[in-house]
Amino acid sequence: MTKGKLTGTAVPLGALYTKDNPVIGEFPDLKPFADFCKSAGISIIQLLPVNDTGTQSSPYSGLSAFALHPIYICISTIEGFDALYSSDAKFKTTYDDLYKNHKYCLRYDYDGILNAKTDLLKQLYDNTDEGKTGEAGAALSKWIKANSWVKDYAVYKNLKWNYMQASWKSWLDSDRSKSKEEITALWNKKAFKKEHLFYAWTQMIADAQFKDAVEYVHGLGLKLKGDMPILMNEDSADAWAYPEVFNQDLRAGAPADGDNPNGQNWGFPTYNWKNLKEDNYSWWKDRLKNASKYYDAYRLDHILGFFRIWAIPEADLNALNGHTEPYAFIKKTDLYELGFDDDRIHWLSQPHIPTHAIEDITWNHDKAHQILAIFCNKIDGEELWRFDPSVTGSKMIESADLSELCAADAIPRVKKVLEDYWSNRTLLEISKNKYVPLWTYGQSTSWGTLNDKEKTSLLECFDELNSKNEKLWKKQADEIFAAITGAVKMIPCGEDLGVSIECVPKTMEAHKILGLRVVRWCREWSKPGQPYVPFAAYTPLSVTTTSVHDSSTIREWWETEKESVKAFILQNGDAFGIETGAKDGPLFTASKEEIEPKATAIAQSDFTPEIAESILKASSTSASQWFIPPLQDFLYMSKNLWLEKASDERINIPGTVTAFNWTYRLPCTVEELCANNDLINKIKRI
Repeated sequence: MTKGKLTGTAVPLGALYTKDNPVIGEFPDLKPFADFCKSAGISIIQLLPVNDTGTQSSPYSGLSAFALHPIYICISTIEGFDALYSSDAKFKTTYDDLYKNHKYCLRYDYDGILNAKTDLLKQLYDNTDEGKTGEAGAALSKWIKANSWVKDYAVYKNLKWNYMQASWKSWLDSDRSKSKEEITALWNKKAFKKEHLFYAWTQMIADAQFKDAVEYVHGLGLKLKGDMPILMNEDSADAWAYPEVFNQDLRAGAPADGDNPNGQNWGFPTYNWKNLKEDNYSWWKDRLKNASKYYDAYRLDHILGFFRIWAIPEADLNALNGHTEPYAFIKKTDLYELGFDDDRIHWLSQPHIPTHAIEDITWNHDKAHQILAIFCNKIDGEELWRFDPSVTGSKMIESADLSELCAADAIPRVKKVLEDYWSNRTLLEISKNKYVPLWTYGQSTSWGTLNDKEKTSLLECFDELNSKNEKLWKKQADEIFAAITGAVKMIPCGEDLGVSIECVPKTMEAHKILGLRVVRWCREWSKPGQPYVPFAAYTPLSVTTTSVHDSSTIREWWETEKESVKAFILQNGDAFGIETGAKDGPLFTASKEEIEPKATAIAQSDFTPEIAESILKASSTSASQWFIPPLQDFLYMSKNLWLEKASDERINIPGTVTAFNWTYRLPCTVEELCANNDLINKIKRI
């Protein structure tokens, strides 16, 4: 890897747009884009994930940890294209329609393009020897031998096709759960061999095109950085074929916070790190080795998950009843020693629902009893109820039919009350007689009934758990990183945004994993005015960026977050022409009172190409090893490349599922970028 500080840019592959290819960015389009990067002094091209995601447009919803996405294949360069195009009217029409129906626009049609390309690939394959005979030729046989994962993937993809793309969890029992031997037997079954080989052939084509582009990028002296989502989709070839790698009883997410009072349930299964460790992390090593065919560096998404993951029972809808994995726990005997008997432990760990909580909605005592009796057992002599052990999560509450017990408009309110009570507890019993505090224990009814002495004793116990947890998390991450990062020569980078756990930065540094510093979020939040962290104080072992795929661009940030903008200018006044005197030493440094009116005036001004350049230049001075802003932020230095609305230039809006997300296109062709000498020279100066 090239030494010294480097500048790069991040771009989704599908965003690339050339004069010959207006439909969607494809693997070969990396070549002209690399020419642009070379001329602009950009040394690293960072891509969003390019793995197969099936019907999902999000690149972080992987259908396979190994397979490339066929949507990025260039159809016209596949061997046999010219002959079929000139001889087969159906193929010609399908190909011409791809370009006719998907002319350049600001967002590409993911489903339409994928369906059209799948059709074209099948027609091309049917005219190969493999497509005609169902037998792999020498080249494909060799490729399959070097990429054995493709057998599981091909069998899975063919089954999924036959099940109309339904999740494998809804398949027949005989297909839903198969041993490795059964998958191999199905791969070899003559009746399906032609179909299986289609998916292997498609992957061989994608691999060849991507490798060819990578070789060109390397020939220019540039580096390629990939993106490695830590989690896999529940409906993926890996979760189906390697069940031992995952824990299907738990889902990954995030605990409750100010923006997400119910936490976040991402729906992805967690890893079974115990099984992975026993197998020397071979699945992860194979995944990284496969990626190393293309990349010189890689970004580990949500690196905190290697330390600990927020694990949510599969039976729950929200994340409130989640816990960290791994975890330290309180034993029942520990609670006895703190003075809590069995009844008090039940009070702390099991929700107690008063009859009136439901009766206040139904206005009928008997109906309230009938509803509660579906899910709970009544405590003798009291109008209190505890959930029956058969209730395993809030999904059961949500799916219950209450239509004969209360009015239609009351049903959602009844269910919400029950679901709220499901998470109304101080302690969570993870396994028999082993407890952890609920993340939101302070809001529980039972916590509010404790006296000060009881609260203090439990808080001391919780603090001890936190200390034990940090040691567990560090130990797990150390073991994983020691095993997997050394398996390849790629440079590891980690997405560590918002992580405040003490052991994380130290462990990342020990394993030479670059962290991520998003400028607008690098602030000293506990100080008055929440000033920006000085660029000189950034951790050198890190990547600095001005925006990420889940955030607004710098233009939208400037237009909509004026407080943040002003604070940035106050910290970097010299970059905006404000004489701060900071370079002349503290004796000559201007006071905040002198600088603030000027910073306020600049912050209230319209965004311009000059302001974009000032932000980028200032950010590039950080102490980070690499500076990799998204391409959109570079393009702002050329006004004619702006869209009408800044919000249309972002890649994704978290928390939404729309056709807008993940389908961003460049506002001009790559060839036009290559001819934009003014922009190229501005980037060079950064």
